Amino acid sequence: MIDPLIDSTLRWSSVVVTGPEAQSFLQGQLSQDITTMSPDGAWSLLLAPDGVVVTSLYVTANDDGYALTVARKFGDVVLARLRRFLLRTKCTLELVDVDHGPYDTLEQQIAAGRPGPAEFARGLTPQCFGASFVASSVSFTKGCFTGQELVGRLDARGSSVPWRLVRVTGPSTARINEVLTSKGPSGTSGLTSSLRSGESIVGLGFAHRSLFESAELESAVDVHVEEIA
Repeated sequence: MIDPLIDSTLRWSSVVVTGPEAQSFLQGQLSQDITTMSPDGAWSLLLAPDGVVVTSLYVTANDDGYALTVARKFGDVVLARLRRFLLRTKCTLELVDVDHGPYDTLEQQIAAGRPGPAEFARGLTPQCFGASFVASSVSFTKGCFTGQELVGRLDARGSSVPWRLVRVTGPSTARINEVLTSKGPSGTSGLTSSLRSGESIVGLGFAHRSLFESAELESAVDVHVEEIA
């Protein structure tokens, strides 16, 4: 049972994009092909020019344009990033708070293996978050978008990246971090999001790929590390 004293509620905002050129503008900024997405919407990514993930967001269409639902702490970041590229374009951007997002609690996010603000803060490329994350968020056939070049090269080369998003369970945050940081360079690996569930800590984090081939992981019987595929 999750500790009831911890507020694990996730809060969301939407960047509302309207105007006659809203679709063409977003096609050049988002990794998802919003012209072919489901009526229920789709996950997409906002990337930096070097291919690093700024954040993920959930895109839905309406009669006037599109809503980009994003973790509230990234709302201003997304708005500023999009405005940088809004040059002589007939659309407007508005940031509003919303009551619900794709999931409501950190517990649900961890169970789903979906990265959030703490994971995106590590400055990694999409492939570091797993193949299913890329498949649900990136179109490699839609045409050009900001950050596409590096992401496309990684895909063409088999998506081989040194860092892997993992779901972890262990007795303490210190013990989990000890295992996650036991292989590879320092600075990126480690626990990023966590909650106490009963006697255990559950969370998300990053590990170097060499950890999955090491004796350290095999001997760490008190810590379960699952790579997010």
